Amino acid sequence: MFSVFEWMMAMRYLRARRQEGFISVIAWFSLLGIALGVATLIIVMSVMNGFREELMTRILGINGHLSIYAQSENMTDFDNLAKKISGLEGVVDVSPIINGQVMATAKKRASGAVIRGFRKEDLVARSIVAENIQDGTLDHFDDNSVIMGTRLARKLGVGIGHDVTLISPKGNITAFGVIPRMRKYKLAATFEIGMYEYDSGFIFMTLQAAQVYFKMPKAVSNLEVSVVHPDKALAIGKNIPPLTDRPLRVHDWQRANASFFNAIQVERNVMFLILTLIIVVAAFNIVSSMIMLVKDKGKDIAILRTMGASRATIMRIFFLSGASVGIIGTFGGFAMGIAFTHNIENIRQWIQSLTGTELFAAEIYFLSQLPAVVDPAEVIAVVLMGLGLSFLATLYPSWRAARIDPAKALRYE
Repeated sequence: MFSVFEWMMAMRYLRARRQEGFISVIAWFSLLGIALGVATLIIVMSVMNGFREELMTRILGINGHLSIYAQSENMTDFDNLAKKISGLEGVVDVSPIINGQVMATAKKRASGAVIRGFRKEDLVARSIVAENIQDGTLDHFDDNSVIMGTRLARKLGVGIGHDVTLISPKGNITAFGVIPRMRKYKLAATFEIGMYEYDSGFIFMTLQAAQVYFKMPKAVSNLEVSVVHPDKALAIGKNIPPLTDRPLRVHDWQRANASFFNAIQVERNVMFLILTLIIVVAAFNIVSSMIMLVKDKGKDIAILRTMGASRATIMRIFFLSGASVGIIGTFGGFAMGIAFTHNIENIRQWIQSLTGTELFAAEIYFLSQLPAVVDPAEVIAVVLMGLGLSFLATLYPSWRAARIDPAKALRYE
């Protein structure tokens, strides 16, 4: 499509001589702008994807895909309903649980916490907990012990084997009024899931112990259902109420965590639009540098035309000059973006140690590490957009170069 002569002339025009140095500087800044724009888009989109995937993995790993509640306060005869739900197509696991809020105290320290009562075998089956035990072991987890997040344990100043007192807001009614319900438990293990909300505020105990503590004999708060395909959870949930005569409330994970994922989606769209402007500005720089180059090379263009070069040849020469800047910038940005994304946590740690500041507070962003997941489709879209804008930016200057009249250009030189 392009001849050797056209390539040679295009590359020669990119290597500016002393009197054309300013034009070359603008071209280099255009290349750098496109590279930074492409790299920034890839990095930001990957971080947004990482946030969504990490939040989904941790939230669904703890909470399940469907939560089944009775219309009354507690759910009784839950084992029969759990067996019926387990028989539905697409259902992987059904776990009865008890939820409750307490005040955890130890060594004159106190912190609010959420109690989740699981059967031991159900908790062990949850890999996000079982595979992230930091201290202790699940073998010592029984009715007289609890498991808590590492951040909560540090906040209370307790270690494995230490006593933790749990105080329930629902106290015991006596002749002297309501007395808070209190009981001591041994700390059997600590976990670190990597999500601040869970690591600093969740305590697990056995289902039997939770039933005794919260005075819910033969009852649970709800059933949690895990399915094969999370996106089909809502459809499976519609098949659960007909399984029993009792009225049920079914909550799916998308509705329960809509605020998280909607906020991330809005941020992704807005950031994509804003950062695209970097590439657009760099493309305008290509336009300006090419127009200046065409004006400076007017005499050269006239000589080429008199020697037999066609308008199409001239247009292709300057198109190659401008497009080369865009191509090099786009693929340079692609390489920078991918390299930065794969090493983003190491880079964050290095900057933090260098500046002495915390760039990614777990208390604010819920996650203890900066996640990044590269989506090949998004990367290809960003690269194609960078190339497309670069090619469009070279069309007008190339067309203008091809329209130069040799007679007029040589007359005024």
